[in-house]
Amino acid sequence: MSGRGVWLRTRARLRRFPALLADCGEQAAAYGRCVAAAAGGTAELRRDACLEEFRALRDCFARAVGPGAG
Repeated sequence: MSGRGVWLRTRARLRRFPALLADCGEQAAAYGRCVAAAAGGTAELRRDACLEEFRALRDCFARAVGPGAG
């Protein structure tokens, strides 16, 4: 039994990701700014410090690659 078909489908799906996720740039930038600010200087990055931004990015990704997308 060969897994070749599985790998071909996986590679094809991964190749589509950049185009699918291109519309999430604003959310990705906001999350990156938040993480950079939260971890800047001598501050230690704390869990959930950027939870709102992370959820917005995660939701954008889910919409981009979810059922009916692409």
